[in-house]
Amino acid sequence: MAKVAFIGLGVMGFPMAGHLACEGHQVTVYNRTREKARQWEERFGGDPAPTPRAAAEGAEFVMTCVGNDDDLRGVVLGGEGALAGMSPGSVLVDHTTASADVARELAALAAERQVGFLDAPVSGGQAGAENGMLTVMVGGDPGHYQRAEPVIEAYARTARLMGEVGSGQLTKMVNQICIAGVVQGLAEALHFAQRAGLDAHGAMQVIGKGAAQSWQLEHRHETMLEGKYDFGFAVDWMRKDLSILLAEARRNGAQLPLTALVDQFYADIQAKGGGRWDTSSLLARLTK
Repeated sequence: MAKVAFIGLGVMGFPMAGHLACEGHQVTVYNRTREKARQWEERFGGDPAPTPRAAAEGAEFVMTCVGNDDDLRGVVLGGEGALAGMSPGSVLVDHTTASADVARELAALAAERQVGFLDAPVSGGQAGAENGMLTVMVGGDPGHYQRAEPVIEAYARTARLMGEVGSGQLTKMVNQICIAGVVQGLAEALHFAQRAGLDAHGAMQVIGKGAAQSWQLEHRHETMLEGKYDFGFAVDWMRKDLSILLAEARRNGAQLPLTALVDQFYADIQAKGGGRWDTSSLLARLTK
Protein backbone atom coordinates (compact mmCIF):
# COMPACT_ATOMS: atom_id res chain seq x y z
CA MET A 1 0.00 0.00 0.00
CA ALA A 2 1.21 3.47 -0.86
CA LYS A 3 0.97 6.94 0.61
CA VAL A 4 -0.98 8.91 -2.00
CA ALA A 5 -2.16 12.49 -2.40
CA PHE A 6 -5.17 13.13 -4.63
CA ILE A 7 -5.75 16.69 -5.80
CA GLY A 8 -9.09 17.55 -7.39
CA LEU A 9 -12.35 16.01 -6.17
CA GLY A 10 -14.70 16.66 -9.06
CA VAL A 11 -17.10 14.13 -10.54
CA MET A 12 -14.12 12.02 -11.59
CA GLY A 13 -11.59 12.67 -8.84
CA PHE A 14 -13.97 12.14 -5.92
CA PRO A 15 -14.67 8.45 -6.70
CA MET A 16 -11.15 7.80 -7.99
CA ALA A 17 -9.66 8.94 -4.68
CA GLY A 18 -12.31 6.87 -2.94
CA HIS A 19 -11.21 3.70 -4.72
CA LEU A 20 -7.65 4.34 -3.56
CA ALA A 21 -8.82 4.63 0.04
CA CYS A 22 -10.96 1.50 -0.26
CA GLU A 23 -7.98 -0.43 -1.60
CA GLY A 24 -6.09 0.42 1.58
CA HIS A 25 -3.82 3.19 0.35
CA GLN A 26 -3.12 6.05 2.74
CA VAL A 27 -4.84 8.94 0.96
CA THR A 28 -4.66 12.65 1.63
CA VAL A 29 -6.92 14.82 -0.51
CA TYR A 30 -7.06 18.46 -1.52
CA ASN A 31 -9.85 20.33 -3.25
CA ARG A 32 -10.24 24.05 -3.88
CA THR A 33 -13.77 23.85 -2.50
CA ARG A 34 -13.37 22.85 1.13
CA GLU A 35 -16.94 21.51 1.36
CA LYS A 36 -16.22 18.86 -1.29
CA ALA A 37 -13.13 17.76 0.64
CA ARG A 38 -15.20 17.56 3.82
CA GLN A 39 -17.75 15.35 2.07
CA TRP A 40 -14.99 13.04 0.89
CA GLU A 41 -13.57 12.90 4.42
CA GLU A 42 -16.97 11.95 5.85
CA ARG A 43 -17.33 9.12 3.38
CA PHE A 44 -13.79 7.74 3.21
CA GLY A 45 -11.94 9.11 6.24
CA GLY A 46 -8.61 10.86 6.26
CA ASP A 47 -7.69 14.47 6.83
CA PRO A 48 -8.02 16.87 3.86
CA ALA A 49 -5.01 19.12 3.36
CA PRO A 50 -5.27 22.92 3.26
CA THR A 51 -3.01 23.27 0.19
CA PRO A 52 -1.73 21.06 -2.64
CA ARG A 53 1.75 21.32 -1.16
CA ALA A 54 0.56 20.06 2.21
CA ALA A 55 -1.25 17.17 0.55
CA ALA A 56 1.86 16.18 -1.40
CA GLU A 57 4.31 16.25 1.50
CA GLY A 58 5.58 12.74 2.17
CA ALA A 59 3.47 11.17 -0.60
CA GLU A 60 4.96 8.52 -2.86
CA PHE A 61 2.43 9.35 -5.56
CA VAL A 62 0.51 12.56 -6.20
CA MET A 63 -2.55 12.27 -8.46
CA THR A 64 -4.13 15.36 -10.00
CA CYS A 65 -7.50 15.55 -11.75
CA VAL A 66 -8.60 19.12 -12.43
CA GLY A 67 -10.16 21.11 -15.26
CA ASN A 68 -7.60 22.37 -17.78
CA ASP A 69 -4.00 23.46 -18.33
CA ASP A 70 -4.28 26.57 -16.16
CA ASP A 71 -6.03 24.69 -13.34
CA LEU A 72 -3.28 22.10 -13.48
CA ARG A 73 -0.52 24.69 -13.27
CA GLY A 74 -2.42 26.29 -10.40
CA VAL A 75 -2.33 23.17 -8.21
CA VAL A 76 1.15 21.94 -9.23
CA LEU A 77 3.30 25.06 -9.45
CA GLY A 78 4.15 27.86 -7.04
CA GLY A 79 5.06 27.95 -3.39
CA GLU A 80 1.90 26.12 -2.31
CA GLY A 81 1.72 23.85 -5.34
CA ALA A 82 2.07 20.10 -5.14
CA LEU A 83 5.51 20.02 -6.70
CA ALA A 84 6.90 22.18 -3.89
CA GLY A 85 5.92 19.51 -1.38
CA MET A 86 7.04 16.44 -3.30
CA SER A 87 10.16 14.51 -2.34
CA PRO A 88 12.81 13.27 -4.77
CA GLY A 89 11.84 9.85 -6.08
CA SER A 90 8.08 10.45 -5.84
CA VAL A 91 5.85 10.45 -8.94
CA LEU A 92 3.28 12.97 -10.10
CA VAL A 93 0.45 11.31 -12.06
CA ASP A 94 -1.82 13.75 -13.88
CA HIS A 95 -5.29 12.47 -14.80
CA THR A 96 -6.48 15.82 -16.17
CA THR A 97 -7.45 15.94 -19.83
CA ALA A 98 -5.05 18.68 -20.83
CA SER A 99 -2.61 19.53 -23.60
CA ALA A 100 0.49 17.52 -24.45
CA ASP A 101 2.42 20.79 -24.12
CA VAL A 102 1.57 21.25 -20.44
CA ALA A 103 2.47 17.61 -19.80
CA ARG A 104 5.94 18.17 -21.25
CA GLU A 105 6.29 21.46 -19.34
CA LEU A 106 5.44 19.88 -15.99
CA ALA A 107 7.57 16.81 -16.69
CA ALA A 108 10.62 19.04 -17.21
CA LEU A 109 9.97 20.99 -14.01
CA ALA A 110 9.39 17.78 -12.07
CA ALA A 111 12.66 16.32 -13.36
CA GLU A 112 14.52 19.33 -11.95
CA ARG A 113 13.31 18.21 -8.52
CA GLN A 114 14.05 14.53 -9.24
CA VAL A 115 10.32 13.82 -9.34
CA GLY A 116 8.78 11.55 -11.95
CA PHE A 117 5.84 12.61 -14.10
CA LEU A 118 3.17 10.69 -15.98
CA ASP A 119 0.39 12.23 -18.07
CA ALA A 120 -2.49 9.81 -17.62
CA PRO A 121 -5.87 11.10 -18.86
CA VAL A 122 -8.83 8.77 -18.43
CA SER A 123 -11.89 7.69 -20.38
CA GLY A 124 -15.07 6.10 -19.09
CA GLY A 125 -16.94 9.05 -17.68
CA GLN A 126 -18.47 9.46 -14.24
CA ALA A 127 -19.86 5.91 -14.28
CA GLY A 128 -16.44 4.51 -15.09
CA ALA A 129 -14.88 6.46 -12.24
CA GLU A 130 -17.55 5.39 -9.76
CA ASN A 131 -17.28 1.73 -10.77
CA GLY A 132 -13.48 1.68 -10.93
CA MET A 133 -13.61 0.83 -14.63
CA LEU A 134 -11.68 3.65 -16.28
CA THR A 135 -9.38 3.40 -19.26
CA VAL A 136 -6.09 5.15 -18.50
CA MET A 137 -3.79 6.32 -21.30
CA VAL A 138 -0.29 7.06 -20.04
CA GLY A 139 2.78 8.90 -21.27
CA GLY A 140 6.11 8.91 -19.48
CA ASP A 141 9.11 6.91 -18.34
CA PRO A 142 8.52 3.13 -18.21
CA GLY A 143 10.09 2.92 -14.76
CA HIS A 144 7.76 5.55 -13.36
CA TYR A 145 4.79 3.81 -14.96
CA GLN A 146 5.80 0.42 -13.56
CA ARG A 147 5.82 1.91 -10.07
CA ALA A 148 2.53 3.76 -10.45
CA GLU A 149 0.55 1.08 -12.27
CA PRO A 150 -0.45 -0.91 -9.14
CA VAL A 151 -1.87 2.29 -7.63
CA ILE A 152 -3.68 3.33 -10.82
CA GLU A 153 -5.28 -0.13 -10.96
CA ALA A 154 -7.51 0.86 -8.03
CA TYR A 155 -9.82 2.69 -10.46
CA ALA A 156 -8.78 1.33 -13.87
CA ARG A 157 -10.25 -1.41 -16.02
CA THR A 158 -7.24 -1.04 -18.30
CA ALA A 159 -4.12 1.09 -18.33
CA ARG A 160 -1.42 1.27 -20.95
CA LEU A 161 1.83 3.14 -21.41
CA MET A 162 1.60 4.77 -24.84
CA GLY A 163 5.06 6.31 -25.11
CA GLU A 164 7.01 9.32 -23.89
CA VAL A 165 5.52 12.20 -21.90
CA GLY A 166 2.60 13.71 -23.81
CA SER A 167 1.58 10.41 -25.41
CA GLY A 168 -1.22 9.89 -22.90
CA GLN A 169 -2.78 13.24 -23.79
CA LEU A 170 -2.38 12.58 -27.51
CA THR A 171 -4.13 9.23 -27.12
CA LYS A 172 -6.98 10.90 -25.23
CA MET A 173 -7.33 13.25 -28.21
CA VAL A 174 -7.74 10.21 -30.47
CA ASN A 175 -10.43 8.99 -28.06
CA GLN A 176 -12.36 12.27 -28.25
CA ILE A 177 -12.17 12.36 -32.04
CA CYS A 178 -13.84 8.94 -32.14
CA ILE A 179 -16.52 9.91 -29.64
CA ALA A 180 -17.41 13.13 -31.46
CA GLY A 181 -17.98 11.31 -34.73
CA VAL A 182 -19.90 8.41 -33.21
CA VAL A 183 -22.27 10.60 -31.18
CA GLN A 184 -23.07 12.78 -34.20
CA GLY A 185 -23.72 9.67 -36.28
CA LEU A 186 -25.99 8.27 -33.58
CA ALA A 187 -27.89 11.55 -33.33
CA GLU A 188 -28.49 11.60 -37.08
CA ALA A 189 -29.53 7.93 -37.10
CA LEU A 190 -32.12 8.50 -34.38
CA HIS A 191 -33.38 11.63 -36.10
CA PHE A 192 -33.73 9.78 -39.40
CA ALA A 193 -35.50 6.84 -37.76
CA GLN A 194 -38.02 9.15 -36.14
CA ARG A 195 -38.70 11.10 -39.34
CA ALA A 196 -39.08 7.83 -41.24
CA GLY A 197 -41.78 6.67 -38.83
CA LEU A 198 -39.75 3.78 -37.45
CA ASP A 199 -39.68 2.49 -33.91
CA ALA A 200 -36.35 4.18 -33.19
CA HIS A 201 -35.79 2.21 -29.99
CA GLY A 202 -36.42 -1.06 -31.82
CA ALA A 203 -34.11 0.01 -34.63
CA MET A 204 -31.31 0.63 -32.15
CA GLN A 205 -31.84 -2.77 -30.56
CA VAL A 206 -31.54 -4.46 -33.94
CA ILE A 207 -28.56 -2.58 -35.35
CA GLY A 208 -26.85 -2.66 -31.95
CA LYS A 209 -26.29 -6.37 -32.51
CA GLY A 210 -24.40 -5.75 -35.74
CA ALA A 211 -21.61 -3.61 -37.13
CA ALA A 212 -23.22 -0.37 -35.90
CA GLN A 213 -22.78 -1.39 -32.25
CA SER A 214 -21.02 1.15 -30.03
CA TRP A 215 -20.84 2.18 -26.39
CA GLN A 216 -22.72 5.36 -27.23
CA LEU A 217 -25.55 3.46 -28.95
CA GLU A 218 -25.87 0.99 -26.10
CA HIS A 219 -25.74 3.48 -23.25
CA ARG A 220 -27.20 6.69 -24.71
CA HIS A 221 -29.89 6.02 -27.30
CA GLU A 222 -32.71 5.61 -24.76
CA THR A 223 -32.00 8.87 -22.95
CA MET A 224 -31.55 10.64 -26.28
CA LEU A 225 -34.99 9.49 -27.42
CA GLU A 226 -36.42 10.71 -24.10
CA GLY A 227 -34.70 14.08 -24.46
CA LYS A 228 -32.83 13.62 -21.18
CA TYR A 229 -29.40 15.22 -21.09
CA ASP A 230 -28.93 16.49 -17.52
CA PHE A 231 -26.16 14.02 -16.67
CA GLY A 232 -22.92 12.61 -18.02
CA PHE A 233 -19.97 14.30 -19.75
CA ALA A 234 -20.82 17.96 -20.21
CA VAL A 235 -20.75 19.70 -23.57
CA ASP A 236 -18.58 22.43 -22.02
CA TRP A 237 -15.96 19.82 -21.13
CA MET A 238 -16.12 18.24 -24.56
CA ARG A 239 -15.58 21.59 -26.26
CA LYS A 240 -12.57 22.16 -24.03
CA ASP A 241 -11.15 18.81 -25.13
CA LEU A 242 -11.94 19.44 -28.79
CA SER A 243 -10.26 22.85 -28.60
CA ILE A 244 -7.07 21.22 -27.32
CA LEU A 245 -7.03 18.49 -29.97
CA LEU A 246 -7.90 20.83 -32.85
CA ALA A 247 -4.99 23.06 -31.82
CA GLU A 248 -2.73 20.01 -31.81
CA ALA A 249 -4.03 19.04 -35.26
CA ARG A 250 -3.15 22.48 -36.61
CA ARG A 251 0.41 21.94 -35.40
CA ASN A 252 0.87 18.40 -36.69
CA GLY A 253 -1.05 18.86 -39.94
CA ALA A 254 -3.80 16.31 -39.25
CA GLN A 255 -7.00 16.90 -41.23
CA LEU A 256 -10.05 16.67 -38.94
CA PRO A 257 -13.01 18.07 -40.88
CA LEU A 258 -15.65 15.98 -39.11
CA THR A 259 -14.29 16.78 -35.66
CA ALA A 260 -14.21 20.51 -36.44
CA LEU A 261 -17.81 20.34 -37.71
CA VAL A 262 -19.06 18.50 -34.60
CA ASP A 263 -17.27 21.06 -32.44
CA GLN A 264 -19.43 23.74 -34.07
CA PHE A 265 -22.53 21.63 -33.48
CA TYR A 266 -21.61 21.57 -29.79
CA ALA A 267 -21.32 25.35 -29.95
CA ASP A 268 -24.95 25.36 -31.10
CA ILE A 269 -25.89 23.30 -28.04
CA GLN A 270 -24.10 25.79 -25.79
CA ALA A 271 -26.02 28.62 -27.45
CA LYS A 272 -29.25 26.76 -26.57
CA GLY A 273 -28.20 26.80 -22.90
CA GLY A 274 -26.99 23.19 -22.94
CA GLY A 275 -23.40 23.67 -21.87
CA ARG A 276 -23.89 21.31 -18.93
CA TRP A 277 -25.86 18.75 -20.92
CA ASP A 278 -24.36 15.38 -21.78
CA THR A 279 -22.52 15.15 -25.10
CA SER A 280 -25.36 12.99 -26.46
CA SER A 281 -27.43 16.20 -26.65
CA LEU A 282 -26.37 16.60 -30.29
CA LEU A 283 -29.79 15.15 -31.11
CA ALA A 284 -31.41 18.23 -29.56
CA ARG A 285 -30.17 20.50 -32.37
CA LEU A 286 -31.82 18.21 -34.96
CA THR A 287 -35.21 18.06 -33.24
CA LYS A 288 -35.92 21.74 -32.73
